Parts: sequence; C-alpha cells; structure tokens
Amino acid sequence: MPIETIQSQPGIAEVVIDHPPVNALDVAGWYALADAVLTAGRVPDNRVVIVRADGRGFCAGVDIKEIQASGDQALIGANRGCFAAFAAVYECEVPVIAAVHGFCLGGGIGIAGNADIVVAADNATFGLPEVDRGALGAATHLARLVPQHRMRSMVYTAEVATAAELHHYGSVLRVVPAAELVDCAYEVAGSIAAKSPTILRRAKESLNGIDPVDVRRSYRFEQGFTYELHVAGVADEQRAAFVEKRDADTST
Repeated sequence: MPIETIQSQPGIAEVVIDHPPVNALDVAGWYALADAVLTAGRVPDNRVVIVRADGRGFCAGVDIKEIQASGDQALIGANRGCFAAFAAVYECEVPVIAAVHGFCLGGGIGIAGNADIVVAADNATFGLPEVDRGALGAATHLARLVPQHRMRSMVYTAEVATAAELHHYGSVLRVVPAAELVDCAYEVAGSIAAKSPTILRRAKESLNGIDPVDVRRSYRFEQGFTYELHVAGVADEQRAAFVEKRDADTST
C-alpha cells in the first residue's frame, strides 16, 4: 500500500507515503492519503498527525504516466483526488505536521502548504513543475510557503526553493539533517500532544476560520485551467515529452 498509518506514541499518528520510485501518487493513492489523514484526525485520543514519506523524496506529485495513458478520466480523477488529499490535510481535526525530505513537488506542495507546521531535512527542495507538465495548480499552497513574487517566479520558471530559504521566510519551522527528520517531527508533535485535545481541535478550527484565502475554492479555480490546457491539446504534448524523456514543443 502506498499509504500507511503508524501509531507508535500516544496522541501522535504518523501517515507515511511509500510509493516507489518517487512517491508520485495515482488517483487511488491520493484518495487513500485523504482517508488516512482524516481517519487519524478523528481518533479521539489523537492530538497531532505527522505526514512524512519513505524513499528518495517526500512527494513528486501526480502520476503523469497514469494521466497520459488514461486521458480524461484519469485527469478528472487526479484533480479530484488531489483536491480531497489537500483538503484532508487542511480540514484534519487536529494539527498536521509535514516532515519533508528530498523533493517536494506538485502535489507535495499541496500537502506541505496546507499543513499546520512544516519541518524539513536540509536536502529538501520545494517546487511546482506544473508549467513544464502542461498543468496548473497548487500555487494556492505554494503562496502559503513563500512570498507572492517568489511564488510567481517559481511557477513561471519551475525553479525550486531550498528548505533553508523557506526557513528564512518562516514557513519551515526547523531544518535538520535528513537522518534526524523523523525525530524532529516527533519532538514538535510531542510538544503539541501535551496540550488539551479539546482545545487543540477548537484551535485548528478557529485558525482555519480566520484564513484570508479559502484554499479549497482557490485551488479548485486553478484546476479549471489544468483541464482547459488538457482540452486544448497543449498539456498532452508536455506530458508526452515528460514520459518520453525529451524536450517538449513549446511553440503553442
């Protein structure tokens, strides 16, 4: 299974993404992640959820090969699956800590950007390669991690930002060596888990209520342009180039 839930300490649930080679999730994987996070948050004794990953990196986003092979239905499924997963992180009844190592791309940004707290390994990089893949989305979540103009430059160029840069902005709480990342996440989680579960749940609800941007509505707006590019045929060339490991035709 690409998603596993671990409960090794009281009050702390750990949701682990493990889908080699790069933790790019298919449609079923996104829904499984959504279900795991929401389920963990509904356990009365849980006070915090850690989302992390095994393998080479945190998450490389959607499974582009699945979309390229299956067309419209796979794209619709990916859109809805990502929406469900990102919303689950945001709406989880308790605080969510994203523990990021290696690459955090595309859908990974949606997870980290909607988390309450981000801790990162010193090898972590964050980016949206969507423009190079014929898609749009998760700029909503990237804007929660980096300033507005930095977000725009990252979208247009597909450049990545380092964990150190995000720590400078204050969106990453701690940066540690990769070998210490899980311990760091549990240390932060432990400080939260020591609080009243009732108060924590109301705190999460209240903080979501005062957010200046409705992340669900904003992200859904972005997804509409992904489908437009798909219908126009532009996205197909970008995805095909990625799958075939060649340069894409950028004339249109």
